[in-house]
Amino acid sequence: MIYVHSLGRALQFYPGRTALLREGRLLSFRELHARVEGIAATLTSHGFGVGDRFALLLPNGPDYIELMYACSMLGVIAVPLNTRLSTKEIDRVLEDARPRGIVRHSSLAVPGVQLSWQQVIDEEPLPIRNDPAPKVFYDPEAVLGLIYTSGTTGQPKGVMVTHGNILADVHNFNYWMRYTEGGIYLHAAPIFHIADFPGMFAAPAFGASQITIPKFSAQTFCETVEREHVTHTVLVPTMINLLTQFPDARKYDLSSLQVLAYGGSPMAPELVHRTRDLLPKVKLIQVYGLSETGFLTGLQVSGKQADAGQAGELIARGANVMRGYWNNPEETAEAFRNGFFHTGDIGHQDAGGYFYILDRLKDMIVTGGENVYSGEVEAVIYDHPAVREVAVFGVPDPQWGELVMACVVLKPGTALTADDLVAFCRRSLASYKLPRRVEFSEADLPKSSTGKMLKRTLRERFWTQQQRAVS
Repeated sequence: MIYVHSLGRALQFYPGRTALLREGRLLSFRELHARVEGIAATLTSHGFGVGDRFALLLPNGPDYIELMYACSMLGVIAVPLNTRLSTKEIDRVLEDARPRGIVRHSSLAVPGVQLSWQQVIDEEPLPIRNDPAPKVFYDPEAVLGLIYTSGTTGQPKGVMVTHGNILADVHNFNYWMRYTEGGIYLHAAPIFHIADFPGMFAAPAFGASQITIPKFSAQTFCETVEREHVTHTVLVPTMINLLTQFPDARKYDLSSLQVLAYGGSPMAPELVHRTRDLLPKVKLIQVYGLSETGFLTGLQVSGKQADAGQAGELIARGANVMRGYWNNPEETAEAFRNGFFHTGDIGHQDAGGYFYILDRLKDMIVTGGENVYSGEVEAVIYDHPAVREVAVFGVPDPQWGELVMACVVLKPGTALTADDLVAFCRRSLASYKLPRRVEFSEADLPKSSTGKMLKRTLRERFWTQQQRAVS
């Protein structure tokens, strides 16, 4: 169904325009459509039909986009796999999704699970058949993809994203990105991630072309933007941090870039200022969402709607909210209450309607009966000129229940003591919010494959023998 409103629409309105850069050649929307029809015919010849799952273990690239379009044309459910997963983690996903086959790249982990069909696409390109074009599948309620969550709080779950969900995302994407005919979208973030996934369908819907880079680096990003005159992209704060710290960034002509959307984790004000300094004319857009969600409203944990300025759990209901978790009715029932999806994020809405994300509900620190939002403390610590990276979380304490702890990575060539950092925080924070323990790390802090800080990993060594009050 989404195919009709995406590449199908481009074929109708912009058939001769550039659609995709593939191996140095610019494909028109007409040429891309023909290739996708041939790939869909190949999948059909291998027995794929409506509702069958098809796993993709690939870096960003034109193959990824073409295969996704073929799945959407046939009604096949795509299972985009995180490219940083280990064999064991991949097998866990495959055992849950039970795909009919997989297309993978030889540079990535080899699944242990045996599937009836698999193809290593860089060793043997997928053939494009000349069979009659398959009938385009159309059902907005059908599942388009299983997006497995990054698992920052536990085992990954398969989010059932429907064709209708992505159509709603396409409209939202364009509302913020403001695509224009001739725009050029760069897939710099992983396509398997929900932040970039809808971009595959949004770009053609509005006549924009697409370019991919297999893996992000600041240098590759700058080179690609300059060479291809990229206009739109989506990054996560970790990538933006690398970009702003890249010493040669100003040597490149990045003036074509019009819109940079970012999300996936909080971005410190200091990093926003650095980004503004590097890209003064670029429209920066902070986006918020989860693999599961779309439109949000503020609600207290009690279930009563929060007043403006009052903190509560963010919940979601709308056309782009998932259908549920694959093979997991219990988790689905827990996530949906009274018709709303519960995000597990705490935030508040101001009088102007803007949302402020304070913390994950599970990351909130309860110390002496007071709630401390780790994001608030982190924002203050990030203001210190010596700090490159910080994670704040709660550790057990017999008197207070939990204490605020900060794990800090310093910028090269700087020095800072725990006492000096606490004194710095005291200027901006109430006493109960101050870090009571500070640990400095020479290594980067652990993150998920999508750049989210893995506080669970940092926290677990302190809680091996105890149960957290917030869980």
